[in-house]
Amino acid sequence: MATTDSASENTPEQAPYGSWLSQISSDLLTAGNVRLSEARLFDGRAYWLESRPAEKGRSVLVAFDPDSGRRDLLPAPLSVRSKAHEYGGGSYLVADGWIYFVLAADQRIYRMPLDGEVPEPLTPEGPFRYADLTLDKARQRLICVQEDESQSDREAIARIVAIDPAGNAPSEVIAEGADFYSNPAVSPDGNQLSFLQWHHPDMPWDTTELMLADIDADGKNTNVRKVAGGSNESIFQPQWSPKGALFYVSDRNNWWNLYRLGSDTPIWEKPAEFATPQWVFGMSTYGFISEHDIFCTFTQNGLWQLATINLNSGASKLLPHPGCDFESISCTEGKALMIAGSADSLPEIALFSAVDEQFQTIAQGGELTLPKATYSRAEPISFQVAEREVHGFYYPPTNPAFTAPDGELPPLIVFSHGGPTGATSAALNLKIQYWTSCGIAILDVNYSGSTGYGREYRDRLKDSWGVVDVEDVCAGAEYLVRKGLADPQRLLIKGGSAGGYTVLAALAFHDTFSAGASHYGIGDLTTLAQDTHKFESRYLDKLVGPWPEAESLYRERSPIEHIEKLNCPVIFFQGMEDKVVPPNQAEAMVNALKARGLPVAYITFAEEGHGFRSADSIKMALEGELEFYSRIFDFPLPVPGPGINIHNLKENG
Repeated sequence: MATTDSASENTPEQAPYGSWLSQISSDLLTAGNVRLSEARLFDGRAYWLESRPAEKGRSVLVAFDPDSGRRDLLPAPLSVRSKAHEYGGGSYLVADGWIYFVLAADQRIYRMPLDGEVPEPLTPEGPFRYADLTLDKARQRLICVQEDESQSDREAIARIVAIDPAGNAPSEVIAEGADFYSNPAVSPDGNQLSFLQWHHPDMPWDTTELMLADIDADGKNTNVRKVAGGSNESIFQPQWSPKGALFYVSDRNNWWNLYRLGSDTPIWEKPAEFATPQWVFGMSTYGFISEHDIFCTFTQNGLWQLATINLNSGASKLLPHPGCDFESISCTEGKALMIAGSADSLPEIALFSAVDEQFQTIAQGGELTLPKATYSRAEPISFQVAEREVHGFYYPPTNPAFTAPDGELPPLIVFSHGGPTGATSAALNLKIQYWTSCGIAILDVNYSGSTGYGREYRDRLKDSWGVVDVEDVCAGAEYLVRKGLADPQRLLIKGGSAGGYTVLAALAFHDTFSAGASHYGIGDLTTLAQDTHKFESRYLDKLVGPWPEAESLYRERSPIEHIEKLNCPVIFFQGMEDKVVPPNQAEAMVNALKARGLPVAYITFAEEGHGFRSADSIKMALEGELEFYSRIFDFPLPVPGPGINIHNLKENG
């Protein structure tokens, strides 16, 4: 067992890759660290949500005032979280001294005075979910998206509804008929409502329609018309300027660029993406810091940057910030709030002042005391797969206290991100650093179909999920072997959700990897097509083919249908309350591997859903996976593992 007892401060101890004692323990990942989301500026004050693993994943609404500092707005155990589309987002609003929010426990909208302690419900009990709350000040009503699951014989009904903020009247439907809605926003003069809608089988990154309606004296929508989008054009974040012009992001020129309604030319034409896939409500990449100035973020080559754009001159200006990942942009006069991630610090809530162009950190996802040399930095790489170029980030094993024996090559874990329409980031990720500090290299792949590289790159996955993404992750590992950066006998792959499917497909249909880890991953595309939630119920139409017409293709690409081809150890992690990828997916794969006599482990979490939120679950997932690899490849653990049960494993030695 490797320890640091014999290592001097300046002389690293020699130990095999994988056995290094990491300073980035699983406790460090959870104790005191929080996940930041939904940063917002309301009335000059900053607000955000903190998901706290130490409180079993409770999502806490936090406020910051320059004079009084920060404070939690809701007492424990209350948690703010929308479950609309399962992934939520857009779950609160602060206006005129009141907080309006979706309570995680029952999904009703509540309100509470900013200085209050006892919330009161505004919406009735029932199978309803709400998101994207906004205020129609002219009529003093809340407008939001509603999902109605009251009809058991059909899928959830989506609507935009108006709600009395005092709770004295029933909600009123102001838009329905489309399969999905998002981003309702009232114009500054109160006379128009804009919103997004889309229809099966499209996802919001495939085709969305920007709708505009006039609002009559009774608050009804009239003259509802499509003003942008449709026909394989994705619209993102329609937003009104202070002067009443409607702006939005469109990918009509291959890149998600910013447009003003009425112009076919981007306000800053650039081979860059000013949007991300709309997996959750309330996503924002730009805002107005004055009548004439936009504050925005965009990504090129996997790295995010900040800029301002002057609408009068068209001039743009890059802003210096050490971050490489920005989200949740919220602006008001002279200020911009955001969540910023960088290569060597945890995500932070940053406030930008347009007066002096300075950034102020007002909150962090946690405090790190380790020296920067502890962290492995993302190295952008590109490699060829057939005729296409693929991108990713390589992280070398890094731990100042250890060095590997001469001639030894490190194990490599290839990370396959979820979605599959999504992207990985170069910002500090302690879950990646956990592995690199143990002496394991990481390749985080933005396989074909990922966002950030234009629509053509994203569309590579159409009809090809389970083929091109799998080829890409395998090719990435083989590329690093050729570069002398990875042990060809210890190539591993892990991923969650859709990334878990890529893991299982790579293990079943290719022989590149020696073991893998599936976190709430998909083994049976047929079951997924028949048994998932509304938001993704037709997702596979574009990725594989329409169901059931393409049933043979679903079976052809499902790892569970080809279990005889899977000949290496696998560990599975599964939340038992997962509605996106139900537990029966993992259980079918586990039982099949047990029957074939292959080493397999199955770790379940009774109170977790799609993704793990509590500290105990996060810790078990990390430590259990490391123990699995150590026992499969016979390298010593730096500290004892949790003692997982690996079926069919004949222990080494």
